[in-house]
Amino acid sequence: MPKLPSLHIPIREWRDHTRHLKQFRVWRWSGYLFWSLALFWLLLWFFFARGLPSADALLAYQPPLPTNVRDRDGEPIADFARERRVQLSYGEYPPLLINAFISAEDKTFFSHPGIDIGGLAGAVVDYATKFGSGRRAKGGSTITQQVAKNLIVGDDYSIARKVREAILAFRIEDALTKQQILELYLNQIFLGRNAYGVQSASRAYFRKDVGELTLPEIAYLAILPKAPSNYTVERHAERALDRRNYVLHQMAENGFITEEQRQSAAAAPLGIVPRYAPRPSVGGYFMEEVRRQLIERYGQTATDGPNGIYSGGLWIRTSYDGKVQDAAEGALRDGLVRFEAAAGWRGRLGKVDVDGNWARDLAALNVGAGYANWYPAVVLSKSGSQAEIGFENGTRGVLPSWGATMPKAGIGGRAFDFLKAGDVIVVRREGDAFSLRSIPNISGGMVVQNPHTGQVLAMQGGFDSRGSSFNRATQAMRQPGSTFKPFVYAAALDNGMTPASIIIDGPFCVFQSARLGQKCFRNFSGENAGQQTMRWGVEQSRNLMTVRTASQIGMDKVVKTAKAMGIGDYPPYLAYSLGAGETTVLRIVNAYSMFANQGRALTPTLIDYVQDRNGKLIWRADKRPCEGCNMAKYDGKPMPRPRLRSRQVIDPMTAYQMLHIMEGVVERGTATVLRDLGRPMFGKTGTSSGPTNVWFVGGSADMVGGLYLGYDNPRSMGGYAQGGTIAAPIFRSFAGKAMKDMDVVPFQAPAGVRMIRIDRKTGRRVFGAWPDGSYYSSVIWEAFKPESEPRRTIRRDEIAKRAAPARRATTDSEFLQSQDGIY
Repeated sequence: MPKLPSLHIPIREWRDHTRHLKQFRVWRWSGYLFWSLALFWLLLWFFFARGLPSADALLAYQPPLPTNVRDRDGEPIADFARERRVQLSYGEYPPLLINAFISAEDKTFFSHPGIDIGGLAGAVVDYATKFGSGRRAKGGSTITQQVAKNLIVGDDYSIARKVREAILAFRIEDALTKQQILELYLNQIFLGRNAYGVQSASRAYFRKDVGELTLPEIAYLAILPKAPSNYTVERHAERALDRRNYVLHQMAENGFITEEQRQSAAAAPLGIVPRYAPRPSVGGYFMEEVRRQLIERYGQTATDGPNGIYSGGLWIRTSYDGKVQDAAEGALRDGLVRFEAAAGWRGRLGKVDVDGNWARDLAALNVGAGYANWYPAVVLSKSGSQAEIGFENGTRGVLPSWGATMPKAGIGGRAFDFLKAGDVIVVRREGDAFSLRSIPNISGGMVVQNPHTGQVLAMQGGFDSRGSSFNRATQAMRQPGSTFKPFVYAAALDNGMTPASIIIDGPFCVFQSARLGQKCFRNFSGENAGQQTMRWGVEQSRNLMTVRTASQIGMDKVVKTAKAMGIGDYPPYLAYSLGAGETTVLRIVNAYSMFANQGRALTPTLIDYVQDRNGKLIWRADKRPCEGCNMAKYDGKPMPRPRLRSRQVIDPMTAYQMLHIMEGVVERGTATVLRDLGRPMFGKTGTSSGPTNVWFVGGSADMVGGLYLGYDNPRSMGGYAQGGTIAAPIFRSFAGKAMKDMDVVPFQAPAGVRMIRIDRKTGRRVFGAWPDGSYYSSVIWEAFKPESEPRRTIRRDEIAKRAAPARRATTDSEFLQSQDGIY
């Protein structure tokens, strides 16, 4: 049989074979390890690192900042924010404050690479021992990890979040310097009392800037990052003292303060100021309109764009004038209260459970009391001749029966008798005494504007913006009534008529249709005055003369003028000549401002310009170029000014003629209540059908305003309600305060206007003055375009000849009758 091969392998060959096998295994396991690590890294990236910001994104990060609003003089008046934060640079934080936060939060901050291995290991062990117990493990986070958590990762409680936080911490340390990391941390961290960042917290707890803080105050702020609610002075003062003193001890151990400093600071009280209410709302309706416009332009937060108003850190310069706003608020509010003063108490404003947290529930009702000394209150109990009342801040007071004697509207009897526990009311405080008040049902809106620029100086959209955010100055569409008539006559002046044109104040009817028949118009008084001049018709607000004028020139021209001046786009029906079309206070005030601006177009603006957080101008209302306005050195020549580039809406001479005519409304017409203000004033009153609205619009050469009163659901205000008796006195009250210190400036006539003496009742031109003072009331200076001077005249020599024999006082009508045939 054949010989089998030998199984013997030489020792040397076996050793070589084994060595090659071991090398193969090393390479194989090295490959396994490499691909395992690669797979682990891919999984780590896929599950944890994916979506984290890059180094470039970290370098470009900017914390959310509030939008700051300033008035026309640059004074801060409001801000829009969801997080109260003031951003400072690293160099603006005192070194002692930086050392305090490092001692309290991360003593190895300047040496670790982003995470503290020992602290992290301890946190993992603590998490494992507490897993499933419902207790939260200690964080073990460095300042860098806290920056990652606060800025990017979020605050969910999980292993995945800690892993993502650690990954991002390494990225942050690689992208930013330690000083940049600390700057982000000190500006971003939440420290309670709605304070984000140390500067904001410094103001919230001590009403100081960080540079003014003492050592114990700095140490207190340094204890807050982990859990501000655990160290409130109201509930945990002892715990706060212990923790503060621990931070002081750590600062001394780290060599940041001496032992003497530590002992002195530890003996000091916390010194925290009580919580205080935020600054009262300034210009509520004005600021709300500013906020709406900014949101429309920039959005709300960073998700809407880099300049979201709650996070973009914008700087807003507005046209807000505090003095004018206060005058407008006070005048309109007084007028609303005065209108309903006789109606009595209107009943409770709501109901609150007095056995629960009544102060919180009262505040949640958001009752707008208007005046500074009016307060929302809830009746807690009533006994005998007094009622105990409570306020939003939790304090209490007493309402005596004599303070609530007004009758209840529609019922009668003392209001005090109808009060019950839980009723929400409004009271006025005078010293230590309280008296019941009633919030008016009537409302209204008011706007004040600079007629040279279109800037809105003041805006009031109701009794109180807290009680109703609906802005009646910009959102309420109301019939303007007779305040629309100047636009009818402006169209007439542009189409051949003059202030001396004779118009019949008599019956006027138009055929509508076979079904509707005739539509006949009437004056407010129901009476007719026959032939009168245009001026007289405007001064006396005659409906029949207005509708006849609109019919004569064509309603298409009237609605075209109204549209060009921004009042509204109306159909060409005669009823619209009497103000039947709806508009807003803002629109009609802006249109009246165009009269004062010599017929040039204006755009009403509340915001002058907007700057981003770095001071760069990103929007400006006045877009006109101004050569030389930014010159490095003033050359002594006339100051550079932007060129006038506004569009001419109506003829400048027409605009001045209407101004001059409306001066007569103040001097002799329906707004004589303004006559004693001691300055040239123009304006027009208005009363819509019902009457449902009463108006006044007008002003001076440098300030134009307007207002209306009416119920939100339009209904009759009462047959006695008229613009001249209700709205005009409100404007008089406003102007007396707002214009008190303004220069007395006459209205400026444009080039080409001729001033001629006219008898305002007959339209006859008068050469020279009347021979004595008997007839002066009928003669005024009237403005005419050169091509439209009246031909009908009364000559001076004829006046003197016929008037000389008559020494007795003669009425205007008697004298004019004696002038028949003199032309």
